[in-house]
Amino acid sequence: MSKKIVLARKKQGLTQEELASLAHVTVRTIQRIESGESVPRAFTIKALARALETNFEELANEMGPEGLGNQPDLSPIGNDPGNEKHFLQTLCLSCFSYLVIPFVHFLIPVYLLRKQAHSHPETVAMARAIIRQQIYWIIVLHALMLLTLGYNLIMAAYFNKAYLISYLVPFFAMYLANAFMIIATFRRVDQLKWVTVSN
Repeated sequence: MSKKIVLARKKQGLTQEELASLAHVTVRTIQRIESGESVPRAFTIKALARALETNFEELANEMGPEGLGNQPDLSPIGNDPGNEKHFLQTLCLSCFSYLVIPFVHFLIPVYLLRKQAHSHPETVAMARAIIRQQIYWIIVLHALMLLTLGYNLIMAAYFNKAYLISYLVPFFAMYLANAFMIIATFRRVDQLKWVTVSN
């Protein structure tokens, strides 16, 4: 089977990295399969067959009697598109915790992601992007507050406090912006489509 995957990959003109990206597995997984170090699970074979534009049976038939046929279905829980979408929507909504515990609220989606240990790689990537978005929001909020402080200090020193900016202006502007970002991400998640991997 390993030789067949190598030949199919080369026929498609793909590197191991490109195949890993298309199949949503790690490069190390591709390396282990191609070298014969590990026997891939049904889910992985289906993902590879899809990426290599071949069929599952063609690759699976290469497995010996001790291989795929005797293995339990170890496909990740995250293969159900409904579960994936629900998880990402929950993660999005958890970001609204910034209204109650700002600056450390991103720890809640981080916890949810760690708890969801068997998600599809695409889901994990999307979840990490959502968490990064919240961390960037915190950084930008702090930067705006510091800029407002600097501006107010300069105004107070040279213009007798004539044009001071209230700290509530950038604070509430960023809070409102984050609410819109979370809602937009939630809608994007709702429109995402996952490929259902059937057994």
